[in-house]
Amino acid sequence: MSTRTTPTERQKRLGAELRKMRIAAGASTEYAAGLLGIDRTRISNMESGIRPTSPERVLTLASNYACTDQGYLDGLVSMASARERGWWEKHRGTLSAGLLDIAELEWHAVRVRTAQVMHVPGLLQTESYARGVFSAVLPSLSRLEVELRVAHRMERQQVLERPGPFSYVAYVHESALRMRFGGTESTREQLKHLAAVSEREGVDVRVIPLDADSFPGAGHALLYAEGPVPQLDTVQLDSAHGPEFTHADAQLTKYRAHLDWMDKTALSPAASRDLVHAVARTL
Repeated sequence: MSTRTTPTERQKRLGAELRKMRIAAGASTEYAAGLLGIDRTRISNMESGIRPTSPERVLTLASNYACTDQGYLDGLVSMASARERGWWEKHRGTLSAGLLDIAELEWHAVRVRTAQVMHVPGLLQTESYARGVFSAVLPSLSRLEVELRVAHRMERQQVLERPGPFSYVAYVHESALRMRFGGTESTREQLKHLAAVSEREGVDVRVIPLDADSFPGAGHALLYAEGPVPQLDTVQLDSAHGPEFTHADAQLTKYRAHLDWMDKTALSPAASRDLVHAVARTL
């Protein structure tokens, strides 16, 4: 198998899990290479995501690493089996790799939970509102760059129609409902759309009201993508220099706790929808 110059986050994640299994088993790269009949440098490349691996090799390694968690192994095999190019690949070379990694992460997730304080979550944005969000980026984006990002964001929303099990939970602070990206009319239409989409099966919008106490992670934009098993969950955080991804056990535990707090504190879906309508009427 040929090497990759720029592996995706999902490809790097598979490699990281293979490395985690090997280390847990106390096995060396030389041992792993011997199992597969390849040079040890290829093991290092596999574990960094640079070199693809096959489902058969994943199972061979797992068997010799004494890994017996079948759900976890099924998840790794699924990751190794993916060969089709996702729709997001057509944007490679025109958008940053991080934006494409977010789309891939969402597409393969079983459930996505997100928390937003400053604006409506991307999967629930209208085109006009999204354009307002990207027009507020510093340093400023060119008109072409804004439109490329808007098009990508609109295409990401097809995950809500994706076949197979998928659910989406958005925790949105009330302050985000009042920020007027794209102007008053754009925001009003966005809130109407948010209320409408919140009634769709598999989509829950939960508003954290202004009178709620301060909460953990205040100010952070957070996306938590659940894999087929908790060990394969991933957190994506926004930053000024682009998206950051983490799957360290301690970090997953921390951000699960953040979202669980929000789940207990946010209004019910029906009450959230009522508040969205109420804010829209005040604009």
